[in-house]
Amino acid sequence: MTTMHVDRVGPGRVPRDGLVAFAGRAIGAVPPPAQVLAGILSVQVGAALAKQLFGTVGSAGTVAVRLFFAAVVLLVVWRPTFRIGRPAWTVVIGYGLVLGAMNLCFYLALAKIPLGIVVTIEFLGPLAVALAGSRRWLDGLWALLAAGGVVLLAEGRGDLPMAGILFALGAAVCWGSYILLSAALGKHSDDGGGLALGMALAALVVAPVGIADSGTALLEPWVLAVGLGVALLSSVIPYSLELEALRRIPPRVFGVLMSLEPAVAAMVGLVVLGEILGPVQWVAVLLVVAASAGATRSTTAT
Repeated sequence: MTTMHVDRVGPGRVPRDGLVAFAGRAIGAVPPPAQVLAGILSVQVGAALAKQLFGTVGSAGTVAVRLFFAAVVLLVVWRPTFRIGRPAWTVVIGYGLVLGAMNLCFYLALAKIPLGIVVTIEFLGPLAVALAGSRRWLDGLWALLAAGGVVLLAEGRGDLPMAGILFALGAAVCWGSYILLSAALGKHSDDGGGLALGMALAALVVAPVGIADSGTALLEPWVLAVGLGVALLSSVIPYSLELEALRRIPPRVFGVLMSLEPAVAAMVGLVVLGEILGPVQWVAVLLVVAASAGATRSTTAT
C-alpha cells in the first residue's frame, strides 16, 4: 500500500550535492525503521504546531504559509525545468490542485476535531487505493475493520462536529487521488522537479484563499517563522527520511510502519495539544491501524 501523507512524498531521488549530500549521509546513518518513525513523528508535530496558528491566521492562512515555504524549499533544492511537455504539465496541474485541496481539507478538519481523529479518517484514502479491485475475502475483512473503526470514531464521542468529519473525508479522497497522481508524475519525472512544480502550483491555488481569510496577519514575523517550521516538519524532513528509508527496506515493511501514523497522531494530539480521546476512540484508531497494516502486508505480498 502506498501510504504518503499530505505533500511529503512524491516521485524522485534525494539530491546529492553540497549541504544536501552531508544531510543525506547523516540521515543514512539512522536505521531505516527509525527513519520512518521519525518522519511520522515529524509530520504530526508539524500538524500540531500548525494548529497553534489557527487563532491568528485561520486554517486557510496556515495552509497558505505552509505551502509557500514548502514550495520555496523544494524549488531551491530541485531547481526544476519548466520545459516538460504538455502530458507532464497535465499531470503536474492535477497533482498541484489535489495537493492544495488535500492540505486545505486537512487543516479545515483539524480546526474542528482532534488530530488523531483527522489522521485516522484521512487514512481511508490510501487504504481504499490499496484495496481497490481486490476480490479476496481477507482484503474485504480489512475494509470492514477500517469502516468499523471510523464508525466508532463518529459514535464514540458525541461532540464531534459533522463538518470536521466531512472535511477529513474530503482529505481522504484527495489523498487517494494524490497517490494515483504521484504514480503518474513519477512516469514523467525521475527526480523531485515534478513535486516542486506541483507544490508551487498548490501554493498559488491556496494563496488567494489564505490571503482573503487572514489578510496582513500572514506577514507577521512570528507567523512566518512558525510557518517555515511547519513546512520543514511536515514536508521537507519527512520527505527526505522516507525516501532514504525506502532505499534500504522493502515497501511492505515501509507500509506497515507507516500504518502506525494514526496512533502517533493521537499521541501527539494528546501530548502537544491536550486532545484526549476516549477508550472507544482509541479502539477505533487501533482498528484502522490494524486494517492498514493488514492491507499493506496482503497487497504487497501478491
